[in-house]
Amino acid sequence: MSESHVWDEVDAYFTDRLAPDDEALAAALRDSDAAGLPHINVAGNQGKLLQLLAQIQGARHILEIGTLGGYSTIWLGRALPADGRLVSLEYDPKHAEVAVRNIARAGLDKLVEVRVGPALESLPKLADENPPPFDLVFIDADKVNNPHYVEWALKLTSTGSLIVLDNVVRGGRVTDTESTAPDVTGTRAAIELIGSHPRLSGTAIQTVGMKGYDGFALARVLA
Repeated sequence: MSESHVWDEVDAYFTDRLAPDDEALAAALRDSDAAGLPHINVAGNQGKLLQLLAQIQGARHILEIGTLGGYSTIWLGRALPADGRLVSLEYDPKHAEVAVRNIARAGLDKLVEVRVGPALESLPKLADENPPPFDLVFIDADKVNNPHYVEWALKLTSTGSLIVLDNVVRGGRVTDTESTAPDVTGTRAAIELIGSHPRLSGTAIQTVGMKGYDGFALARVLA
């Protein structure tokens, strides 16, 4: 049995028993697939991890950078209290349209707002609104801009907030100091920023599973 096949079986075992998709989540994946969206959404067990992190944080305000079809948005939105708020930023109008339908079907349209456009344009506008500090920020967008997204996350959070940066391993390419690939250079810059910034305490974890060889970084905002 190949190593990747073992990873898939273990992921399926954990997901089936600990984080199974209900109809709203399954429908979000079906509709995303039917609309031709790329298969880059988080896995079910990863979605459950995001939900648990938000619940551990006691999150009332969540920011997501990169909506795709809204699958991760649903997991995060379900962690919010009835008066909570989730703002999700999506570059592609087609993706946003699919996500809005999926979020509404999950009954979260009163808690979740999807904003369309380049995140580096949406973030300053969001900051101008002077929103309450976000308790959790999930970054899962174009990797070249990861350091900019981390910097904006710092501006929009406060002491104790949690920043989650997805897809940081890049199949192991993150260690390639000679790489000029934008996803690698952007990810390395973000990791180095987390490691050197006086207001961040972070770590990164490698993962294997149905999404292949990857991982994520976690950073807590300090005073």
